[in-house]
Amino acid sequence: MQPTIAFIGGGNMAAALIGGLLASGHSASHIRVAEPFAERADWLRRQFGIDVKSSAAEIVRGSQAVVLAVKPQQMAEALSGLKLDKGATVVSIAAGVRLSSLGDLLGDQVHLVRTMPNTPALYQKGITGLYTPKGTPDAARELADKILKAAGKTCWLENESDIDAVTAVSGSGPAYFFLLTEVMREAGEKLGLSPEIAAELAQQTFIGAAEMAAKTGIDVSTLRAQVTSKGGTTEAALKALESGGIRAIFERALREAADRGRELGEQFAQKN
Repeated sequence: MQPTIAFIGGGNMAAALIGGLLASGHSASHIRVAEPFAERADWLRRQFGIDVKSSAAEIVRGSQAVVLAVKPQQMAEALSGLKLDKGATVVSIAAGVRLSSLGDLLGDQVHLVRTMPNTPALYQKGITGLYTPKGTPDAARELADKILKAAGKTCWLENESDIDAVTAVSGSGPAYFFLLTEVMREAGEKLGLSPEIAAELAQQTFIGAAEMAAKTGIDVSTLRAQVTSKGGTTEAALKALESGGIRAIFERALREAADRGRELGEQFAQKN
């Protein structure tokens, strides 16, 4: 018997998970969504053939899993007065909202799992970090893992604080890729390439390099060394990047992102 999964919020990430679940064989009759915006609700019905209601109270009863797919600033309102079935697995994909805050809103009769997916989930190419407290039943962990695996790979974390690091590395990570692609494109244009050619070269190079890393299984530092000939063009470029402090820049950037994630959690807890 398939579990019934309810989504509170029907935005892009929820749609990615729903699409992945359906593609993996989960029945549309066992997926429900609460989406207050009529136009979005109609789109979800047409796209997936699922049950969509305007309020969360209409979909959570009888659901073995509830995915919290609303923005952090909407979380308290979305969960206010909500009664979930005892033993339900609650999966949060909201950035910065700690499990202690969710526990205050939902009580201790449910199993809480905090996650941080990223936007490539929209194409089933994402990766998600998950955390749940010790003592959470294996069935709840497995159900949460199944839901997030519908959008890509998953990795379980030992500590909830690790979610902030996951946010910095992979949650915000796609933006770093886009920025580096943009920088390479612009540099290519300054070297005389047309905007179209520079853009295609930069984008496909990143895609191809990522595929090499994924398919070979070789550590990226080794791959980097393998494509860097002594005294060649690649070595000259890498020396320029290293002398410019690229490692320190990224370390600082990711630390800022992680710190901001902690701040968001503190702010949510104080307000609610």
